[in-house]
Amino acid sequence: MPIAVESSRPERLVSLDMLRGLAVIGMITVNEMAGMAPPVFPMLLHSHWDGLTIADIVFPSFLFMVGVSIPLSFRAREQVDYSGILWRAARLILLGFILSNIFWFSQFSSGSWRLFGVLQRIGLVYGACGILFLRMSPPSRLIAAAAILLLYWPLTYIPTLDGVSTDLWQRGMNFVGSVDRVLLGAGNHIYVPGPHGYDPEGLLGTLPAIAQGLLGVAAGDYLLRTTRSERFRTLAIAGAAMLAVGVAWDFVFPVVKDIWSSTFVLVTTGLDLLLLSALGVLFDGRPMTGARRAVELIVLPFGMNAIAAYTLHEVCWSLLGWDLLQKPYQQLKPIVGPETAAFVPVLMFLAFIWLAMFYLWRKRWLVRI
Repeated sequence: MPIAVESSRPERLVSLDMLRGLAVIGMITVNEMAGMAPPVFPMLLHSHWDGLTIADIVFPSFLFMVGVSIPLSFRAREQVDYSGILWRAARLILLGFILSNIFWFSQFSSGSWRLFGVLQRIGLVYGACGILFLRMSPPSRLIAAAAILLLYWPLTYIPTLDGVSTDLWQRGMNFVGSVDRVLLGAGNHIYVPGPHGYDPEGLLGTLPAIAQGLLGVAAGDYLLRTTRSERFRTLAIAGAAMLAVGVAWDFVFPVVKDIWSSTFVLVTTGLDLLLLSALGVLFDGRPMTGARRAVELIVLPFGMNAIAAYTLHEVCWSLLGWDLLQKPYQQLKPIVGPETAAFVPVLMFLAFIWLAMFYLWRKRWLVRI
């Protein structure tokens, strides 16, 4: 698997790297919190089914940013072809498959391998959005995204393939989950087992994920066509509108991360647009001084090498069980409570990842898959 290390380009959009860095920090934090002994703050854990927590908004941010990055990165290249897009998508999918099954590779008897995962979905979304970016006009891409989100709603109500009753407000009781059970469940290659099992990064849920990437492509197109003074107000208005529509639609089509419902796409994309707008006002074109400099030093190293940070945290997750990290937790737990004390080992683990990313950032190296 070729991994390129190249010098960073000065024209990178700081606000996008900041948003990506915050997403990486959020993903590492919630993933490691899930590995802590309970209790931890519920908002740092994924929703059991419908609803939205801080943990739930992290992954869709990556898909949105994949879309935003496509027109920005393709602009800097003299030629972009389909083979390059598909090859990079394949590398992301392969790396994701390795990371999703890294423990299974070491011990086949530990269970079954899993086909889908986080990087696999990112790879699929990148590949689809990259090809659609080359093949379709901006209005056509927006129409395609809207069509996917609208048609996905009745798709979830199709009778299940395995006879399970349909109830979108109950975990796994829908057509989307049944496709995962029928295609992958026989070999137990899904994340959530059982008669109502499914994979939260499963097959049909990739469709609205692609729509989310296309919304990001539209945002990236807009950033290229406008000046800094006008762009962020418009993006904020668009984000507020998407958030409002998603919340209103939630009464009949619940916000569910595990099937990537259309309402989930609208709510999380709306939040991303609002946050990207705020970061643009605070950081784009601003001098790196004072508090702004301190925040950038913490966040930008993660944002500049998001894939490297994600891979390192997946490989080194067992560090969280070391006495070096667990002793402070045990000592602080009776003083500040287990929920607050859980931050200590997680932040120590996060600092370890940051040191590696900070080294790459200081060297101005970008690790690309």
